[in-house]
Amino acid sequence: MTKCYSLCCVVLLIFILASPSCASKPNVTKLVNEVCAKTSNYTFCVESLYSDPHASESDTYGLAIVAFRLAYRNATSTKDYITELLKKASSSSHMLLQKCLTDYEKAISAIETAYNDLNSESFSALADYAGDASRGALDCQATLKGYNNSLLHFMNNAVKGLCQICLVISKLFKGS
Repeated sequence: MTKCYSLCCVVLLIFILASPSCASKPNVTKLVNEVCAKTSNYTFCVESLYSDPHASESDTYGLAIVAFRLAYRNATSTKDYITELLKKASSSSHMLLQKCLTDYEKAISAIETAYNDLNSESFSALADYAGDASRGALDCQATLKGYNNSLLHFMNNAVKGLCQICLVISKLFKGS
């Protein structure tokens, strides 16, 4: 019950972020503007980052924590959703979903490693980890071509977008 409730809350958050009429327009800081201007979806970036109350006061390090935390939560929720879909999957879609589950396990592992890199303040391969996590969502999306589940496609795009934000922030650290 708690896992389902948690998944529903994250899915609801994703829908709120995706709806321009529901999201309030935050006063964008210079850092958030700099980061989001380098992404493929400025509005998604700003609204995602500002869904965390710490974003408006964050320096580069704090914003990286916010971004990777958002990516982790969304990747984990997507993995949980795929696990639920697998329980009801037909034999034809089972292999596709199993591949996506593996992709998300790799993405989550990359994000966890990025957290460790952030905590050690070495930042040595932060951009690589963000790229690896993004590839997990991209690979799942490619696998699902022809599979009709718009929520899963939407969740993949959200994780991909969040990982792109992580990648942009990662490149602000020297050595990344």
